[in-house]
Amino acid sequence: MDEQPAEVLTKYGMMRKTYLQEHKKGLYSGLLLTGRLMNHLLEIQEAAEQRMEEITEQMAADEGVTEELKSKDQMKWIQLMNSIRHSAEEIVLTELIYN
Repeated sequence: MDEQPAEVLTKYGMMRKTYLQEHKKGLYSGLLLTGRLMNHLLEIQEAAEQRMEEITEQMAADEGVTEELKSKDQMKWIQLMNSIRHSAEEIVLTELIYN
């Protein structure tokens, strides 16, 4: 019997699982029956978290959101970072979770 990873699913892993259950029933069943579902979910989760970090850093750099701005105008920095994170998450959901 295959050893299941001890890692826990977080937001992106759970979102991927729900998507597969609701929209890709065949793929979900196949992964489940072969014992590869958890590994698949963890791979997607890790990729999504890495991609979020990459996109967020790149967008922040492109928009000039720096530590200097954070110290000068914290509310502006928070507003910009929230917008960047939201945009980055939309990209990650499209590329990895709902694909």
